Amino acid sequence: MDASRAGNSVVSRAAAMLRALSDSAGGGATTTDLARAVALPRATAHRLLASLSDEGLVDRTPEGLWVLGPELYILGSIAAQRYDIASMADDILHELARSTGESTFLSARRGDETVVLASSEGTFPLRSHVLYPGKRLPLGIASAGLVLLAHLPDAEISRYLERADLEGEWGHDHSTAGIQRRIAETRLFGYSVNPALLVEGSWGIGAAVFDRSGRPEWALSLNGVQTRFSATRRPQLGEVLLRAAHDLTRRVR
Repeated sequence: MDASRAGNSVVSRAAAMLRALSDSAGGGATTTDLARAVALPRATAHRLLASLSDEGLVDRTPEGLWVLGPELYILGSIAAQRYDIASMADDILHELARSTGESTFLSARRGDETVVLASSEGTFPLRSHVLYPGKRLPLGIASAGLVLLAHLPDAEISRYLERADLEGEWGHDHSTAGIQRRIAETRLFGYSVNPALLVEGSWGIGAAVFDRSGRPEWALSLNGVQTRFSATRRPQLGEVLLRAAHDLTRRVR
């Protein structure tokens, strides 16, 4: 392997490791868990984590768990000055949670994935705990990933579905035909619906937020228990969510 390819491989592995660690819900992860998540031998993963630790990008707790490091906080604080949509959406998330009673989330598109950036807990006592800040899911999975995928051009959707093995990883409900059917429904109503396809009894509704060029780059979503997403209430929640997404899009622009 030449120096350029080797460098790219190291950077890709380091990035994958940091993403896997960010998906641990903040509680930390073992070397074994992280090695499995990024498909590396445990010894290789440990060497990589040790190097990241030397740079302050990861840290280790007294219990031996790896967590994101202080240098990432510093870098993130600087990057937030340019990319911090979460601060723009803060009052919108809280108002959505207050008015609907459901937990609300702001997610961003990152390549073929969505990542939860921020959340606000609803007031209804029964809640679903599927999502949390840092949670990553492929496009087409959950309400945020589905609504972002649905608003992409058809050619882009086709290329993504050709390279993504959603059915193999997430089950037959996420076959290409199933995803395409839900994309059509999303385009019809303007918002997406996840009818407990990830966790039994956990429903979600998502609406896209667009950047200055009209690209779907973020999503607002509501998540809760099935009884709160009845056929009569879903259109009401969808209308409230679409208005909120429109307001956030105006702020971004």
